[in-house]
Amino acid sequence: MKKVEAIIRTDKLEDLKDALVKNDLAKGMTVSQVLGYGNQKGFAEYVRGQKLNTTLLAKIKIEIVTVEEQVSKLIEVIRETTQTGEVGDGKIFVMPIENVIRIRTGEQDSDAI
Repeated sequence: MKKVEAIIRTDKLEDLKDALVKNDLAKGMTVSQVLGYGNQKGFAEYVRGQKLNTTLLAKIKIEIVTVEEQVSKLIEVIRETTQTGEVGDGKIFVMPIENVIRIRTGEQDSDAI
């Protein structure tokens, strides 16, 4: 099993959710609002004539645990759905998952996803 984490633009969340359902990849996910920066390094804005450098940008983090056979398809759907071609599109991280247990039933691994 693998955990796929994607940091994406906030305005791409609904598009991604729809694409995951359409491709039958939406067994469950966790969504968090996060702040961060990468190559984009934030942006400058003016408030009451004062220049403010905003270095932490609002993003959405999506976490999905899936079986290894679906990882490639999941990454492809995330990338195709959220890519704008501009700096700040985000990142995808893939990590191994050792074990998953559903608390309610005690099911484990792929049965618990």
